[in-house]
Amino acid sequence: MSKEVKRGFVPTDERDFSPENIEKLKSASEEVYFLMNRGYPVKSVTTFVGNHYLLSERQRLALARTVSAEAHIQNRKQKELSDADLAGKVIYIDGFNIIITLEIAFSDSMLFECMDGTVRDLAGLRGTYRLVDKTDMAIRAVCETLSDLKIQKAVFYLDAPVSNSGRLKQRIVQLSENFNFASEVILDNAVDYLLKQKSPVVTADAIILDECESWYNLTKKVIDSHIGEYASLCLQKKTP
Repeated sequence: MSKEVKRGFVPTDERDFSPENIEKLKSASEEVYFLMNRGYPVKSVTTFVGNHYLLSERQRLALARTVSAEAHIQNRKQKELSDADLAGKVIYIDGFNIIITLEIAFSDSMLFECMDGTVRDLAGLRGTYRLVDKTDMAIRAVCETLSDLKIQKAVFYLDAPVSNSGRLKQRIVQLSENFNFASEVILDNAVDYLLKQKSPVVTADAIILDECESWYNLTKKVIDSHIGEYASLCLQKKTP
């Protein structure tokens, strides 16, 4: 396992998300939001607005990850569960989605507050993943939070084709043994498809959130309880 890895750190982020560029991105996000509410697809909108503002690829990705159409925001918020709703439940977790975001949080790298209330990062798996020094920290924080929420069982889904998914499964199994809930880790080739049919789910994946029956914002809960005040970026001038 690598030591002292700063997951999610990209040297150009200091420039791309400087105070001056954040103000530019806030203006861009208003235009992206306006167009998405009129039915334009996110890829076309971020390309169009990104070209207008001469944005980098990372800045465009940040807009795509943080901005949602109002209908999607309301749909997701209506399906979001509270802490009290979790007691005694089986919860289904998008493993890579939450663990990578928390590795980034524990690395003090770039995270974003999104319009739908989720916390997202700009990392991309692209089929590759390796355990880092923050991996165990992320898993333990998830398990401690789930224990406090008094869930019955946690089922972690990991994308089987991703490198080191088997090693991550072993770590989750080992570290979750000492907590007061049952756990299971499943490797599968179609994690997104499976999670859409489960309830409640833990993920920040917009497509899953739009189609699932209910979800819980575990990533934000873990960050609030284990890190506290976090300098995540908000690219919106105001929440709609």
